[in-house]
Amino acid sequence: MFESWGRYPKATQTVVPLAWRSDALPAASQPVLAVGQGRSYGDVCLNDGGMVLPTGGLDRFISFDEKSGVVRCEAGMTFADLISFALPRGYFVPVVPGTQIVSVGGAIANDIHGKNHARAGCFGRHVRWLELLRSDGERKECVPGDPLFAATVAGLGLTGLITAAEIQLVPVSGPFVVEQTVPFRTLDEFFEIDAGSRDFEYTVAWIDAFSREVRGIYHRGDHSQRPGRAAPARPPRDVPLDLPSFVLSAPAVRAFNALVALKGRLGKKQRETDVRSFFFPLDRIGRWNRIYGERGFFQFQCVVPTRDNVRDLLGRVRISGQGSFLAVLKTFGDVPSPGLLSFPRPGITLTLDFANRGPETLRLLGELEAVVCAASGALYPAKDATMSARTFAASYPRLAEFERFVDPGFSSSFWRRVARA
Repeated sequence: MFESWGRYPKATQTVVPLAWRSDALPAASQPVLAVGQGRSYGDVCLNDGGMVLPTGGLDRFISFDEKSGVVRCEAGMTFADLISFALPRGYFVPVVPGTQIVSVGGAIANDIHGKNHARAGCFGRHVRWLELLRSDGERKECVPGDPLFAATVAGLGLTGLITAAEIQLVPVSGPFVVEQTVPFRTLDEFFEIDAGSRDFEYTVAWIDAFSREVRGIYHRGDHSQRPGRAAPARPPRDVPLDLPSFVLSAPAVRAFNALVALKGRLGKKQRETDVRSFFFPLDRIGRWNRIYGERGFFQFQCVVPTRDNVRDLLGRVRISGQGSFLAVLKTFGDVPSPGLLSFPRPGITLTLDFANRGPETLRLLGELEAVVCAASGALYPAKDATMSARTFAASYPRLAEFERFVDPGFSSSFWRRVARA
């Protein structure tokens, strides 16, 4: 039995790890799906009843141009390894998510975004070339502007197996980030701070989803000009077991959020920190998904056009008494992505975690999904486990165009759930 990072749903699937980029796809009578590190939260990285091809063995560098910062590597390479390679050479990955334990291929397939979307856009904008192995054995070399490239970026692994990619890295002076934290007490105050933070490369906010006025802490930062070497990364401390449900009860989360908000008001407002502490704080805790217990959790990420939509969503969460300490709010820019199914678009993105409490959580997710649809927003497939086919089609107007490029030998639990008949 297999599970994604959210641990819901479970899947039974055949696992055939990949070792060499030159190898042909294994013969299979069932649909196949390539998977990287399995850090997607729902079923986009699951293939119940089919075959999955873990790409962790495809982790080799192919070439690097030190003058231009262009690196070519196999698709199973993790961001952790890519960052470790790039930083001592004066470069950094142009777009990173909230964890470095993701593969290059997975980042392309989900067209990940980060704290600098307003400036840098999605990861797919920085991919200069990729190699794709189709189920008929044909290898395709794709570059920006090719229709198959546009389908593969944010293509959820459905156009074939990404075996290698070429990425344009960005120059940095060293491994440090100058970070500022600004506490806020209302949603309107968040937007005032956000409007005044356009000169910062990275922006994001933690919010207390239980607070009536939406208090939180705004984080913004830039790469430091100070050169140096990053301290060796410490091994993460694993959560040793599945925690009981009372750990994330509403009173416990409210108390935790109050402490975080207090620390944000009283703590230091500017500091210099290393890139891993700034971008990947949760990576210091191994298997942190066990905090939500054996039943797992749902992550809900949407993009909506107005602050009133955000108020509506958070109001419903507060009334439900569900939610967690992981609640994130930020604004997207208008930098276009090359992907047909890319999630970010101009608007406000809200990310919330919900412990799986069965029917009551599913009802809440359905209610939030309806709000997003009514606002002409979208849900993020990489975080989703419950989205309806109707919502998926409404969220992604280029879906019909994308479907022409789906490899008939590839599928996923997500795709079978949301694809049109």
